[in-house]
Amino acid sequence: MYECRERCVRAVQSKDARFDGWFFTAVLTTKIYCRPSCPVVPPKVENMRFYPSAAAAQQAGFRACKRCRPDASPGSPEWNDRADLVARAMRLIADGVVDRDGVPGLAGQLGYSVRQVQRQLLAELGAGPLALARAQRAQTARLLIETSKLQMADVAFAAGFSSVRTFNETVQEVFALSPTELRHRARRGTTSAAPGTISLRLPFRAPLTPDNLFGHLIATGVPGVEEWRDGQYRRTLRLPHGHGVVALQPMPDHIACQLSLTDQRDLAIAISRCRRMLDLDADPIAVDDLLSEDPVLAPLIAKAPGRRVPHTVDGEEFAVRAVLGQQVSTAAARTHAHRLVLQHGEPIEDAAGGLTHLFPTVQALAGLDPETLAFPKSRRTTLTTLVETLAAGEIDLGAGADWDKAREQLAALPGIGPWTVESIAMRALGDPDAFVASDLGIRYAARDLGLPEAPKPLTDHARAWRPWRAYAVQYLWATGDHAINKIPVE
Repeated sequence: MYECRERCVRAVQSKDARFDGWFFTAVLTTKIYCRPSCPVVPPKVENMRFYPSAAAAQQAGFRACKRCRPDASPGSPEWNDRADLVARAMRLIADGVVDRDGVPGLAGQLGYSVRQVQRQLLAELGAGPLALARAQRAQTARLLIETSKLQMADVAFAAGFSSVRTFNETVQEVFALSPTELRHRARRGTTSAAPGTISLRLPFRAPLTPDNLFGHLIATGVPGVEEWRDGQYRRTLRLPHGHGVVALQPMPDHIACQLSLTDQRDLAIAISRCRRMLDLDADPIAVDDLLSEDPVLAPLIAKAPGRRVPHTVDGEEFAVRAVLGQQVSTAAARTHAHRLVLQHGEPIEDAAGGLTHLFPTVQALAGLDPETLAFPKSRRTTLTTLVETLAAGEIDLGAGADWDKAREQLAALPGIGPWTVESIAMRALGDPDAFVASDLGIRYAARDLGLPEAPKPLTDHARAWRPWRAYAVQYLWATGDHAINKIPVE
């Protein structure tokens, strides 16, 4: 996108918010970079320069605009729509891999050399992994400065900086304000959140229909791990340095997010995982435009545009839950999962609600006794085999996973059929083209809409929906009268 100067100029001059996160506009005369929808008067065309990432703009010597706050724009939809090296690297960087394991750790997870990873990121994003991670640390620092009462030294280390000096220099360079000035500016006329809670807004590209997104998470929620309380979807999070509790509430122009963390170093990772779970970096215009070309889907999209795919905060957790949900009702799947949580989950305290546990890790489940599982022997074998395989690290379902490889490995396990594979691909891996053709709800919707009902002819028809078949699934599911399509009325 950023390489087409004419399109970028048009987007900036029309203040088109759809392109926020796709590219960044730098102004030579002011040395400031902005998002395309910045409300200030657009600069002269000859003074505009375009960059594919905030990190590239920062490396070129530009600082973030104080008016439009480009670092707070939605992320590029490309990183969740693609499965190549650069997209996988960007998902892992957002998940904090560079801060935890360095660039060699990132390269190791991707299966490439450090040199190859650096070269491809520089070629496409204008910045290497260290610069991209630095930009993320700056954003995390700003959030902590503005939303917490932590001392600045604590903010520095929680954001991932190696020293207070580096933290001060980076904040001054990126935002043209000292950390103290940033905090003073943010506190004017604002009210503080509850003690120990970080309150922030998660932006998204409009439109967004929250019904199926939150409805699905709520209806399938595991008691003790997830709950719907006071208009908020709440759940526990297992994070690299501890655990957290997040409360998410849909608002007209953002998702209100309240995070309570045992270790502030997990802030950026928690935000990234929540954004990924809610599919907030999607490009709904591109998705809906293509799907609307099908006359069967067009009325469904016109009625409620901008449906998102409900993802997960933990790929291995969802894989276990997908097996528990094979050939049973939503209620039965929740019951099976709740039993595992009570027996093998890690207890936590939740002063603000009724959450009690973290979902058990696959390592904790690796030694479970199959005889304690209240479902058929064949499914017991499927679950224990899956858990053992995941615990051994033989299948990667994380942010940087290779989607095709993971599909092949899952399909090779006993009892893992197309429905389970595609469900995991859609919800855990985040593949926007995953398609559960054999799902009962999809088959009912196809029948009622006059589409082919059998999986093979339906899959043939759905080729026209590529690469957005996972979104077509959301529109098809929404035709049914199921709890996953509705946010509960309190």
